[in-house]
Amino acid sequence: MRCLELAKNGIGSASPNPLVGSVIVHKGKVIGEGWHRQYGKSHAEVNAIASVREHEKLRESTLYVNLEPCNFFGKTPPCSDLIIEKGIERVVIGCVDPNPKVAGGGIQRLKDAGVNVRSGVLEQESLSLNRSFFKRIKTGVPFIVLKWAQSPDGFIAGKNGKRVHITNSFSDTVVHKLRSEMDGILVGGNTIRNDDPQLTTRHWTGSDPKVIVLSESGSIPRSARIFDRNPEVLVSETRNENVGFKSSIAIGDIGLKEGMKELSNLGIQNVLVEGGAQTLQSFLAEGLWDECWVFEGKEKLNEGIKAPDLPNGPKIQGNVRNNQLFIIVNSSSN
Repeated sequence: MRCLELAKNGIGSASPNPLVGSVIVHKGKVIGEGWHRQYGKSHAEVNAIASVREHEKLRESTLYVNLEPCNFFGKTPPCSDLIIEKGIERVVIGCVDPNPKVAGGGIQRLKDAGVNVRSGVLEQESLSLNRSFFKRIKTGVPFIVLKWAQSPDGFIAGKNGKRVHITNSFSDTVVHKLRSEMDGILVGGNTIRNDDPQLTTRHWTGSDPKVIVLSESGSIPRSARIFDRNPEVLVSETRNENVGFKSSIAIGDIGLKEGMKELSNLGIQNVLVEGGAQTLQSFLAEGLWDECWVFEGKEKLNEGIKAPDLPNGPKIQGNVRNNQLFIIVNSSSN
């Protein structure tokens, strides 16, 4: 369990690599800990080994890690080789790495070197922690979370699309925490033009996600507040070579799912889709979502833009200081 706690320290910095934590125990005492701090930097096992003061104890130690140690040269050398080199006698692993470059190869390399390996410990917890990574590796599509706020009578905005603050400040904090855990935040062009959102994590600690805009024309006002922090990505529904963004993808030409694969190719592992209603409905219609977070306020609007219908799926219901939060899981998502 401690490995999973350590791994979470990498949220917001490790992606598109997985979240990994590692603990080294010698005769019942923890002598080393580490986690994968940043993409392209040392992995959790390397950092845990480096934290051990008396390296001679490693030969009588057990290394715990929530994900199978890698066995290939990437931005860093293979962790399995370092474990073997240090003579660590036992390794306990949460789950197998689905990356085709690993996929059991790290475990086999350790076993071939005489290391005692046990895998599948807290497996479901380990799989859940890295569900975004696993989804992207297996399908080539980012993990997609849909989010919106609605009134009790089912409206997402006021008359003529007027922006209305539906939920309380505590719900805002929960949303900003969620944003801090995502690589990208996606909205439609009309949301930028009508609401001019900041799309930041200002009510929570953590990095701002990259901004992704679905826009048929690419004509996003340069005065929009998203430009205050220089968003990196535009997803445009029509080809426009002069939109002035760092990256443009023609969703209209390749389709929404293929467009999400293009985002994956850019290293975006998970995406938070925040609106508007038409954009959310597009993802729902294609079944292109993994989780749906719906916040419900207390005050009825009586009229306005209708919220999307809640999709079917296992539902978790909670309370955020008199606001309701529904989290629906897409059980058919691959």
